[in-house]
Amino acid sequence: MPRFDLPPAELRAYRPTVAEPADFDAFWQRTLAESRAVAEAPVLTKVDSPLALVDVYDLAFSGYAGDVVRGWLVVPAGASEPLPTVVEYNGYNGGRGLPHERLAWAASGYAWAFMDTRGQGSQWGTGGVTPDPHGTGPSVPGFMTRGILDPETYYYRRVFTDAALLIDAVRTLDVVDADRVAVTGASQGGGIAFAAAALSDGLIAAMPDVPFLCHFERAVGLTDRDPYAEIVRYLAVHRDAAERVFETLSYFDGVNLAKRATAPALVSAALMDPVCPPSTVFAAANHYGGETTVVEYAFNEHEGGQGVHWQRQAAWLAERV
Repeated sequence: MPRFDLPPAELRAYRPTVAEPADFDAFWQRTLAESRAVAEAPVLTKVDSPLALVDVYDLAFSGYAGDVVRGWLVVPAGASEPLPTVVEYNGYNGGRGLPHERLAWAASGYAWAFMDTRGQGSQWGTGGVTPDPHGTGPSVPGFMTRGILDPETYYYRRVFTDAALLIDAVRTLDVVDADRVAVTGASQGGGIAFAAAALSDGLIAAMPDVPFLCHFERAVGLTDRDPYAEIVRYLAVHRDAAERVFETLSYFDGVNLAKRATAPALVSAALMDPVCPPSTVFAAANHYGGETTVVEYAFNEHEGGQGVHWQRQAAWLAERV
């Protein structure tokens, strides 16, 4: 599609004021403390696999409220010394799938951990296995409006907590160098990576790729694409709920989270992206609290740079480990 957002020069300077609740930090400190208080040690189970050059483990760890969340850990075969580690989060409604589907980081000498996003994994790919056992009020099909009238019940409170506690979990593993952990993800995974970078200390890098979940108020009014359009459909029915909805979303906005992240960041933006409009990506990147590099894909939609961008990520991260 043609460009529909701000011109590139304006995007690079776009640093909007985004509503931020007064108790933002207290909310997240309490949320994480409550879940950490009931967390148990992660469990690794080696998986029989035809993959000869890597070792594959099923990973079970404690997420929000002690819920068991699943994922994969894949490491170079026979690895025993602590390795630099990449923690990756998935796109919207994808599951952890099968470990052979994503081998690039382990094949490059990293330990790679991949989180199964709770409740998701039934729209594309090869599925997920982690339930979301917490009920919510009325919502539009999808995940964007689950519990959206209160930050305490909002779906992404649980997901972002899972993301931070996965970092806690992998840092306890013998094969992981706890001082050399990076986070990444594309689309929803990119938004989760912003959150993980804000909610976890001591990361060496964050690599959000065409990130979702940023600058909600602009995104909801700018694009007619899902998943943001789920919020539009909800508000078209719940006509008096807009103020409460956007107040809730302000606790989860990638802009507010990016302000609190300090690890060096490599962010990608696709300038023809109708799903995660580029101005929403730049809003978060330009507010980011640490060193930030934005890679632009001028003629791409939401697919962004794909394999080309992974090569850039790998080269950039190698300089930091």
